[in-house]
Amino acid sequence: MARKCIFTGKRPNVANNRSHSNIQTKKRQIPNLQVKRLWWTEGNRFVTVRITTRGMRSVDKLGLGTYAAKVGVDLDKY
Repeated sequence: MARKCIFTGKRPNVANNRSHSNIQTKKRQIPNLQVKRLWWTEGNRFVTVRITTRGMRSVDKLGLGTYAAKVGVDLDKY
């Protein structure tokens, strides 16, 4: 399963570590993904999603159904 948030679309980023002597090595910056079981009022059931903590704040603010419709996510798949 991909390390990707279904709502925000955040995925891992590749960046460089820079040492004091300016040697660069690759590193991965991974989003803070959580597996959450959220109540979907319109569907009258729970949905289990992989969501970033930033996405959780948006769901808390707007509601799961409203936020999913806004970003174009079909919750029937989850």
